[in-house]
Amino acid sequence: MADQTHTKGVDAVSGATPYRSGFVAVVGRPNVGKSTLINALIGMQIAIASSRPETTRKAIRGVLTTDNAQIVLVDTPGIHRPRTLLGQRLNDVVDESLADSDEIAFLLPADQEIGPGDRRILSRLRSQFATKNDDGTFKWKVPLIAIVTKIDRLNRTELVNKLIEINEFADFADIVPVSALGDDNLQEVRTVLIEHLPEGPQMYPTDQVTEERPEDAIAELVRGVLLEELDDELPHSLAVVVDSIDMPEDMDEDDAQAMHGKARVMVSIYVERDSQKPIIIGRHAEHLVRIKKRLRTPVNRLVGRKANLDLHVKVAKNWQSDPKKLDRLGF
Repeated sequence: MADQTHTKGVDAVSGATPYRSGFVAVVGRPNVGKSTLINALIGMQIAIASSRPETTRKAIRGVLTTDNAQIVLVDTPGIHRPRTLLGQRLNDVVDESLADSDEIAFLLPADQEIGPGDRRILSRLRSQFATKNDDGTFKWKVPLIAIVTKIDRLNRTELVNKLIEINEFADFADIVPVSALGDDNLQEVRTVLIEHLPEGPQMYPTDQVTEERPEDAIAELVRGVLLEELDDELPHSLAVVVDSIDMPEDMDEDDAQAMHGKARVMVSIYVERDSQKPIIIGRHAEHLVRIKKRLRTPVNRLVGRKANLDLHVKVAKNWQSDPKKLDRLGF
């Protein structure tokens, strides 16, 4: 284990439990369960959880507040070798997210071998957050926590062997096995993350669960449902932008939606080629209808009232490699 010294438990002078707060960067290869874990810890969907790798494209911050701590979880895009300008910008997002971190949660799936991707991430973390000792070990400037995900896929003996392997992989301050989907050991993850945070004040209101604007959260929700609904048919070159959220009081009085007290959420879905538009829309617009139905409740919650979702599919040719288009789409 790493040589970490943290003041834990009760304050020696006052006898009170110190309040802890800070930013925890959640890192790992694409598709290791980062978004699933964050959603489970927060208790609601903050980040897209999809079986497709490289789903997260922004550093989404989820805020978890308890009686004695506030953890700001930063869901980073999976660290990978970039193939496009978008891929490079996603890696830049990871660098920015890591720079502010008080603690790092390194996710390693129990059912997969430790591979080159994991070693590349560890090397990157060491260069930024550790100094090498004379004996070849590393002293970390911030706590590095291993979170072993998907433990429901292993039997007890396999899990014990996996934990031994992970303990030898790096100088972790703590190792916590978890199954976010099965709600197995989630409380222990919360406890360990809080233990390793520095003492500090509450940074966000108690009822705030994300730092994202409603526009960004809705765009991510739409993209997440598209990924789930269309799966293999769907082009990965998909971007979603919320153009506007219009409240009834700001609309014309004779507008039908305003008369019913509903907000209007205008959303543009971008693909790279004309041939991809029908995939998104579906026959007789069936895909868009299904997506709207699934999103009705979460969108209403984010807007704070009943809302109509207005979806439009557009083409932005080769946007993943076009700097101007990437800027316009918010990357």
